[in-house]
Amino acid sequence: MRDPHPVTGQPFTSPVPPGTGWPGDPATAGTPVARTPVQVVRLAGSSPDTAELDARVSVCRACPRLVAWRESVATTGRRASFADQPYWGRPGPGFGDPEAEVLLVGLAPAANGTNRTGRMFTGDRSGDWLYAALHRAGYASQPQSWASGDGLQLKGIRIVAAVRCAPPDNKPTTLEKATCSAWLDRDVTLAAPRLRAVLALGSIGWDAALGSARRLGWDVPRPKPRFGHGAEAVLTTPEGRPVRLVGSYHVSQQNTFTGKLTEAMLDAAIARLA
Repeated sequence: MRDPHPVTGQPFTSPVPPGTGWPGDPATAGTPVARTPVQVVRLAGSSPDTAELDARVSVCRACPRLVAWRESVATTGRRASFADQPYWGRPGPGFGDPEAEVLLVGLAPAANGTNRTGRMFTGDRSGDWLYAALHRAGYASQPQSWASGDGLQLKGIRIVAAVRCAPPDNKPTTLEKATCSAWLDRDVTLAAPRLRAVLALGSIGWDAALGSARRLGWDVPRPKPRFGHGAEAVLTTPEGRPVRLVGSYHVSQQNTFTGKLTEAMLDAAIARLA
């Protein structure tokens, strides 16, 4: 069964095969596929740039539970309001400026957000909050992010995640986080020569950023910096360059609906990245 893309109208099967014309799809039919944790390490480490890294991320199949879940949502578990749309059903590649001086590290794709649209924080209320804030700060070309191909562009910032597939109940396992960590490590390595700041959304994003820095041989303060909204730590690259790590509560509905995270709080955290 094929359904029309909400922007282009082109019909796609769900999950979307790589290289078939989905807007923003970084992969081709020939992109190498990681099927084991060892292959993730090899393919991540050998990615020459963010374009190839994103392509390889977007076809990864190294975590059987996550593959089964993301594809089941894309076929039989779609939200009723999106039942007439194709679902990406693949890992969420990074999104944004390949020459960014700021990285944003999230948790994982949402089942009916990134897993549907193929773009980080796109198509759900979390994305509504995040991109509106990035637009206010001058990082995003528009305040809305509702579908791949909607014209959104980012400048100066790149969005990645601790885990690249939608997990059941939004809870990846320890093994899944470990398997996915090599993709983040490569993102950080490629950004490091110009990186000035990292925004971590939630404690998992915070821990993922700290873990990546340690694995890459960066100097990380001890004891381990504690996460909190507005928390800040200075990480130092092996070359001696300081990189600010800034924490923010996640833009989840649980936080934004209850007022735990307000627009002013999010704007203040983003302002500290400058």
